[in-house]
Amino acid sequence: MTQVEDESVKLVDLLMIGIGCATMAFSLVFFNIANHLADGGISGITLIFRALFRMDPAYTTILINAPLLLIGWRFLGKQSLIYTIYGTLMLSLFLWIWQRVPLTIDLHGDLLLSSLAAGIVGGSGSGLLYRYGGTTGGTDIVARIMERFRGVPMGQTLLYLDVVILVISLVYIDIQHMAYTLIYSYIFARIVNFMQAGAYAARGLIIVSEHYQEITDEIMDKLERGVSLVTSEGGYSHQPRKMIYVVVSPHELHSVRQIINKYDPRAFVSVISVTEALGEGFSFERPRFGLNRLFHR
Repeated sequence: MTQVEDESVKLVDLLMIGIGCATMAFSLVFFNIANHLADGGISGITLIFRALFRMDPAYTTILINAPLLLIGWRFLGKQSLIYTIYGTLMLSLFLWIWQRVPLTIDLHGDLLLSSLAAGIVGGSGSGLLYRYGGTTGGTDIVARIMERFRGVPMGQTLLYLDVVILVISLVYIDIQHMAYTLIYSYIFARIVNFMQAGAYAARGLIIVSEHYQEITDEIMDKLERGVSLVTSEGGYSHQPRKMIYVVVSPHELHSVRQIINKYDPRAFVSVISVTEALGEGFSFERPRFGLNRLFHR
């Protein structure tokens, strides 16, 4: 039976998308606008309009996104379309609210601190937004259209659009502020990637050893991690062999190495950086095998 993708709208998603939009808007108002830092994407365009025509970003965000949503609605699923419209409205709402809050964050005119703060706060909001399936539309829709009709990868289109928008931003900021904007953009992207990867990053190990059973038993017994045995074939000998695959948290990596060295110091080990690990032992407490054995003998 083919699994149908869940297109239902979830309350927790809407809540987290709203928080993400509020955080993004806060950063844009109190760090970018307050310190004359530019931005990429639709936010960058709204800042250009603000500088040249004194137009409120709260309104231009909707005005620019509205035609893009009309053009791109057919490329978005039901849930994605709802989340995009909701995200756009929430971002506009919070931009309107924050601009009317009498708050000043005094960083003593330090552009480096301002760019770091903008990248961390704005990236956290954007990462939270994306993590729960949200988007604020804009250049994402343009990138999807280019991919659909021109075969251009989304990442490439987004990069080109950001470069063009940042270059145009030079009409209202100088080279110095542009340099700090690039620092902000780098920090922003790194924080978004971190938020997307998740808090439960892990290490995957592929272990090839004749003593696979002893290594497997001790990993399961001492670390209480699930282990998979994969049947493989030697490329030179063409002999069948067992290969161990296990995912552990970073601080357990040393313990696994000790177990491997105990039984087979010559074992082949490949360590993989796992960007996200969900399930028992990562997103919630792993089962205590020892207790299970004690009460279920």
